[in-house]
Amino acid sequence: MDIILINIILLIVIIFLLIVLSWVWPPDSPWAPWWKTSKEKSRAICRLANVSSKDIVYELGSGNGTTLIVAAKEFGAKGIGIEIDPLRVLVSKIKIWQEELTDKITIKRKNFFDEDLSKATVVYVYLVPKALERLKPKLLKELKKGTRLVSLNYEISLPLTKFDKKNNLRLYKIS
Repeated sequence: MDIILINIILLIVIIFLLIVLSWVWPPDSPWAPWWKTSKEKSRAICRLANVSSKDIVYELGSGNGTTLIVAAKEFGAKGIGIEIDPLRVLVSKIKIWQEELTDKITIKRKNFFDEDLSKATVVYVYLVPKALERLKPKLLKELKKGTRLVSLNYEISLPLTKFDKKNNLRLYKIS
């Protein structure tokens, strides 16, 4: 009995430490801290980009997968999340499994700078300006004409298609 209790306590401590580590890992990353996107904001993103069942939504730095879950469940889209943090990947995969969306959403534990984005019809980003500027050449090279790009809170130096002031969302269309 004592061994079981010790193992449970050890497991709780390890999980706690992993959660704390995920808040700061990688510590020198300039791309983005863990900023969650709410379900309400995710709905606004999907409405702004006119997401439908014909779309493949990519989320770069997909965190816990909320935006992809909303896009799949409420708008019928397929989703690809690219996330480098292993704990966030695990959390998002569990949420997707709980929502029974494993046939519609894939989460990749990768660096989005190393992934091919050409199949996307919609791309969502919540990244700091430095990351957006570094990402811009890749987006212009890989995204097809007409692909919709939504950025939360930060501008990308591209022609703006639409601005949702209430939600601080910017829509761009690749031309």
